[in-house]
Amino acid sequence: MALRFLLCDDHALFREGLAVLLERREGWQVVGQAADGEEAVRLAAELQPDLILLDVAMPGMSGIEAASALRAVSPHSAILALSMYGDAHYRRSMLAAGAVGYLLKNQASAELEEAIAVVQRGHTFLSPALCADEERSRAPELELTQLTPRERAVLRLLAQSRKMREIAEEMGISVKTIETHRSRIMSKLEIDNLPGLVRFAIRSGLIPPEN
Repeated sequence: MALRFLLCDDHALFREGLAVLLERREGWQVVGQAADGEEAVRLAAELQPDLILLDVAMPGMSGIEAASALRAVSPHSAILALSMYGDAHYRRSMLAAGAVGYLLKNQASAELEEAIAVVQRGHTFLSPALCADEERSRAPELELTQLTPRERAVLRLLAQSRKMREIAEEMGISVKTIETHRSRIMSKLEIDNLPGLVRFAIRSGLIPPEN
Protein backbone atom coordinates (compact mmCIF):
# COMPACT_ATOMS: atom_id res chain seq x y z
CA MET A 1 0.00 0.00 0.00
CA ALA A 2 1.40 3.41 -0.99
CA LEU A 3 2.60 5.90 1.60
CA ARG A 4 0.63 9.05 0.79
CA PHE A 5 2.10 12.53 1.28
CA LEU A 6 0.71 16.05 1.44
CA LEU A 7 3.27 18.84 0.93
CA CYS A 8 2.76 22.33 2.28
CA ASP A 9 5.27 25.08 1.50
CA ASP A 10 4.80 28.56 0.08
CA HIS A 11 7.85 28.18 -2.21
CA ALA A 12 6.69 26.31 -5.32
CA LEU A 13 10.19 25.32 -6.47
CA PHE A 14 11.04 23.76 -3.12
CA ARG A 15 7.68 21.99 -3.05
CA GLU A 16 8.13 20.58 -6.56
CA GLY A 17 11.67 19.47 -5.79
CA LEU A 18 10.45 17.72 -2.67
CA ALA A 19 7.74 15.95 -4.66
CA VAL A 20 10.31 14.68 -7.17
CA LEU A 21 12.56 13.48 -4.34
CA LEU A 22 9.73 11.60 -2.65
CA GLU A 23 8.29 9.96 -5.73
CA ARG A 24 11.65 8.46 -6.68
CA ARG A 25 10.95 5.99 -3.90
CA GLU A 26 8.73 3.09 -4.94
CA GLY A 27 5.49 3.04 -2.95
CA TRP A 28 5.60 6.73 -2.05
CA GLN A 29 2.97 9.01 -3.58
CA VAL A 30 2.45 12.77 -3.31
CA VAL A 31 -1.32 13.14 -3.31
CA GLY A 32 -1.53 16.89 -2.75
CA GLN A 33 0.42 20.15 -2.59
CA ALA A 34 -0.53 23.30 -0.73
CA ALA A 35 0.97 26.78 -0.89
CA ASP A 36 -0.31 27.90 2.51
CA GLY A 37 -1.73 26.62 5.78
CA GLU A 38 -5.38 27.17 4.90
CA GLU A 39 -5.05 25.13 1.72
CA ALA A 40 -3.16 22.40 3.59
CA VAL A 41 -5.97 22.06 6.14
CA ARG A 42 -8.58 21.83 3.37
CA LEU A 43 -6.61 19.22 1.44
CA ALA A 44 -5.78 17.19 4.55
CA ALA A 45 -9.45 16.98 5.48
CA GLU A 46 -10.25 15.76 1.98
CA LEU A 47 -7.28 13.45 1.32
CA GLN A 48 -6.38 12.11 4.79
CA PRO A 49 -2.70 11.60 3.88
CA ASP A 50 -0.36 9.38 5.86
CA LEU A 51 2.27 12.06 6.27
CA ILE A 52 2.20 15.85 5.96
CA LEU A 53 5.43 17.76 5.28
CA LEU A 54 4.74 21.21 6.64
CA ASP A 55 6.73 24.42 6.33
CA VAL A 56 7.01 26.32 9.62
CA ALA A 57 7.18 29.92 8.39
CA MET A 58 4.48 30.85 5.89
CA PRO A 59 2.42 33.97 5.19
CA GLY A 60 -1.07 33.94 6.64
CA MET A 61 -1.62 30.87 8.80
CA SER A 62 1.74 29.89 10.26
CA GLY A 63 2.99 26.32 10.33
CA ILE A 64 2.38 26.24 14.08
CA GLU A 65 -1.25 27.24 13.63
CA ALA A 66 -1.63 24.89 10.69
CA ALA A 67 -0.25 21.94 12.66
CA SER A 68 -2.93 22.33 15.31
CA ALA A 69 -5.66 22.59 12.68
CA LEU A 70 -4.28 19.60 10.75
CA ARG A 71 -4.36 17.44 13.85
CA ALA A 72 -8.03 18.24 14.18
CA VAL A 73 -9.07 17.48 10.59
CA SER A 74 -6.69 14.57 9.91
CA PRO A 75 -5.70 13.09 13.28
CA HIS A 76 -4.03 9.99 11.79
CA SER A 77 -1.63 12.01 9.62
CA ALA A 78 1.92 12.32 10.93
CA ILE A 79 3.26 15.88 10.62
CA LEU A 80 6.92 16.45 9.79
CA ALA A 81 7.94 20.09 10.12
CA LEU A 82 10.32 21.57 7.57
CA SER A 83 12.16 24.79 8.33
CA MET A 84 15.17 26.94 7.57
CA TYR A 85 15.25 27.82 11.26
CA GLY A 86 16.78 25.69 14.01
CA ASP A 87 15.56 28.03 16.72
CA ALA A 88 14.43 26.17 19.85
CA HIS A 89 11.23 28.25 20.04
CA TYR A 90 10.07 27.02 16.63
CA ARG A 91 11.00 23.41 17.39
CA ARG A 92 9.18 23.34 20.67
CA SER A 93 6.15 25.17 19.33
CA MET A 94 5.79 22.82 16.37
CA LEU A 95 6.15 19.71 18.51
CA ALA A 96 3.64 21.10 21.01
CA ALA A 97 1.21 21.78 18.14
CA GLY A 98 1.34 18.17 17.02
CA ALA A 99 4.36 17.68 14.75
CA VAL A 100 6.30 14.45 15.27
CA GLY A 101 9.49 15.60 13.61
CA TYR A 102 11.52 18.70 12.75
CA LEU A 103 13.78 18.68 9.71
CA LEU A 104 16.04 21.50 8.53
CA LYS A 105 15.43 22.32 4.87
CA ASN A 106 19.13 22.42 4.06
CA GLN A 107 19.38 18.83 5.32
CA ALA A 108 16.18 17.57 3.72
CA SER A 109 17.71 15.71 0.78
CA ALA A 110 20.13 13.83 3.06
CA GLU A 111 17.84 13.14 6.00
CA LEU A 112 14.32 12.92 4.57
CA GLU A 113 14.13 9.15 4.17
CA GLU A 114 15.47 8.57 7.67
CA ALA A 115 13.06 11.14 9.12
CA ILE A 116 10.08 9.48 7.43
CA ALA A 117 11.16 6.02 8.60
CA VAL A 118 11.50 7.27 12.19
CA VAL A 119 8.10 8.98 12.36
CA GLN A 120 6.44 6.00 10.64
CA ARG A 121 7.68 3.85 13.53
CA GLY A 122 5.93 6.20 15.92
CA HIS A 123 9.03 8.04 17.13
CA THR A 124 10.01 11.71 17.02
CA PHE A 125 12.69 12.84 14.57
CA LEU A 126 14.98 15.86 14.99
CA SER A 127 17.73 16.72 12.54
CA PRO A 128 21.03 15.57 14.06
CA ALA A 129 22.34 19.13 13.69
CA LEU A 130 19.57 20.29 16.03
CA CYS A 131 20.43 17.62 18.58
CA ALA A 132 24.06 18.71 18.51
CA ASP A 133 23.02 22.32 19.07
CA GLU A 134 20.82 21.27 21.98
CA GLU A 135 23.72 19.48 23.66
CA ARG A 136 26.22 22.27 23.04
CA SER A 137 26.10 24.80 25.89
CA ARG A 138 26.21 28.42 24.92
CA ALA A 139 28.67 30.63 26.78
CA PRO A 140 26.89 31.80 29.96
CA GLU A 141 28.29 35.31 29.66
CA LEU A 142 26.58 35.62 26.27
CA GLU A 143 23.31 34.24 27.64
CA LEU A 144 23.51 36.77 30.46
CA THR A 145 23.45 39.62 27.95
CA GLN A 146 19.90 38.57 27.03
CA LEU A 147 18.70 39.76 30.44
CA THR A 148 17.97 43.36 31.38
CA PRO A 149 19.80 44.83 34.41
CA ARG A 150 16.60 44.43 36.47
CA GLU A 151 16.26 40.77 35.41
CA ARG A 152 19.87 40.12 36.36
CA ALA A 153 19.24 41.60 39.80
CA VAL A 154 16.17 39.42 40.25
CA LEU A 155 18.06 36.33 39.06
CA ARG A 156 20.90 37.00 41.51
CA LEU A 157 18.48 37.20 44.44
CA LEU A 158 16.50 34.15 43.31
CA ALA A 159 19.73 32.17 43.03
CA GLN A 160 20.56 33.18 46.62
CA SER A 161 17.36 31.40 47.72
CA ARG A 162 15.64 34.62 48.65
CA LYS A 163 11.85 34.44 48.95
CA MET A 164 9.72 36.30 46.43
CA ARG A 165 8.31 38.67 49.04
CA GLU A 166 11.80 39.48 50.33
CA ILE A 167 13.00 40.26 46.82
CA ALA A 168 9.96 42.43 46.16
CA GLU A 169 10.53 44.43 49.37
CA GLU A 170 14.24 44.87 48.69
CA MET A 171 13.65 46.06 45.12
CA GLY A 172 10.60 48.16 45.96
CA ILE A 173 8.26 46.40 43.50
CA SER A 174 5.33 44.02 43.81
CA VAL A 175 5.54 40.25 44.17
CA LYS A 176 3.58 39.95 40.92
CA THR A 177 6.24 41.99 39.11
CA ILE A 178 8.93 39.70 40.51
CA GLU A 179 6.98 36.69 39.26
CA THR A 180 6.81 38.31 35.81
CA HIS A 181 10.56 38.90 35.82
CA ARG A 182 11.18 35.28 36.88
CA SER A 183 8.98 34.00 34.06
CA ARG A 184 10.81 36.15 31.49
CA ILE A 185 14.21 35.06 32.82
CA MET A 186 13.27 31.39 32.54
CA SER A 187 11.92 31.91 29.03
CA LYS A 188 15.01 33.78 27.82
CA LEU A 189 17.45 31.29 29.34
CA GLU A 190 15.28 28.25 28.49
CA ILE A 191 15.52 27.06 32.11
CA ASP A 192 12.33 25.92 33.80
CA ASN A 193 13.35 25.33 37.43
CA LEU A 194 15.11 27.11 40.31
CA PRO A 195 18.07 24.69 40.61
CA GLY A 196 18.79 25.32 36.95
CA LEU A 197 18.75 29.07 37.56
CA VAL A 198 21.16 28.64 40.47
CA ARG A 199 23.58 26.62 38.32
CA PHE A 200 23.38 29.22 35.58
CA ALA A 201 24.01 32.08 38.04
CA ILE A 202 27.13 30.29 39.29
CA ARG A 203 28.41 29.48 35.78
CA SER A 204 27.91 33.07 34.65
CA GLY A 205 29.66 34.50 37.72
CA LEU A 206 26.51 36.23 38.94
CA ILE A 207 26.91 34.60 42.35
CA PRO A 208 29.93 32.79 43.85
CA PRO A 209 29.83 28.99 44.12
CA GLU A 210 29.52 29.01 47.91
CA ASN A 211 26.11 30.69 47.60
